[in-house]
Amino acid sequence: MSRAYNFCAGPAALPIAVLERASAEMVDWRNKGLSLMEMSHRHKDVVEVCKKAELDLRELMNIPENYKVMFMQGGASSQFAMIPLNLANKSGKVDQIVTGQWSRKAHAEGKRFADVNLAATTADNNFTSAPAQADLNLSADADYVHYCPNETIGGVAFDYIPETGDVPLVADLSSAILSEPLDVSKFGMIYAGAQKNIGPAGLCVVIVREDLIGNAQAITPTMMDYKVCADADSMYNTPPTYSWYLSGLVFEWLKEQGGVEAIAEINRRKAKALYDFIDGNDFYANPVAVNNRSIMNVPFTLADSNLDKLFLQESEAAGLLNLAGHRSVGGMRASIYNAVPEQAVTALIEFMADFARRNG
Repeated sequence: MSRAYNFCAGPAALPIAVLERASAEMVDWRNKGLSLMEMSHRHKDVVEVCKKAELDLRELMNIPENYKVMFMQGGASSQFAMIPLNLANKSGKVDQIVTGQWSRKAHAEGKRFADVNLAATTADNNFTSAPAQADLNLSADADYVHYCPNETIGGVAFDYIPETGDVPLVADLSSAILSEPLDVSKFGMIYAGAQKNIGPAGLCVVIVREDLIGNAQAITPTMMDYKVCADADSMYNTPPTYSWYLSGLVFEWLKEQGGVEAIAEINRRKAKALYDFIDGNDFYANPVAVNNRSIMNVPFTLADSNLDKLFLQESEAAGLLNLAGHRSVGGMRASIYNAVPEQAVTALIEFMADFARRNG
């Protein structure tokens, strides 16, 4: 079997060990005579699988007991509406920080259900940095502050956790969750689409402090009410059980690697190697402020954009897949999530060096 290196931003690479185990269990799960994806979500074995996935995630992230963990449908984008519907329930005012395409979409959706204050934006520099704490125009009476610690498209990451006082901090951690240690207690809520560092598409993990749920706006659909979901253990309706199961396998794999602390060391090595190469070669450039560079998503441009098409053709032929930048920004982007091995980054750097020699 020949496997290419996958640098897709999402759905992203999954660990080989997880894919192999899922393959072995696909047709006859644990000698039950059927696949897990064919089993009722109410079956005790499926419930056990789902509960174990939650426990493993709690262990990996050291999630405090007073936080609910929910496995919801609709992806992270559905949370752009669910969050104000559930949490903008006192003053009706919220603060939002916009540093890229995803936080901008969250801002636009949030305005439909709350009185939104744009606390900061880096649109003026084309989203190539994150604002400093001193630049945040925060409201004392906001129901929450929303931001995206790591913008997948632009490769922009905050190098600090915003201080918001008594106002709950809400983070879209889709492309950075489980990539490095995080103090969950600093957040009122964290959410993440599964298809990057958690598992296949179909799930959104929501981690929310218990005291923040239970007072959703009256117009909130039942399926979007966090209290309903939490009370039903994420099974108010039939959840995407197979995505949940695969996510659980990823959590087990991550524990086998030594946990989040261990994978963070590998992630930092991968990112440093790639950034060092880009910075040391005039043929390539990264537009992001150095202190705001993501260790998960590395965008880069070629000195001559006319070579972009050739670069993508040759990289794909070399088994380096999905390096095209997002359609909204162009250029290239290497997403180097947990499941992307160091060998993949080494292979990419070697290809980039050779391409530059031949075309520079």
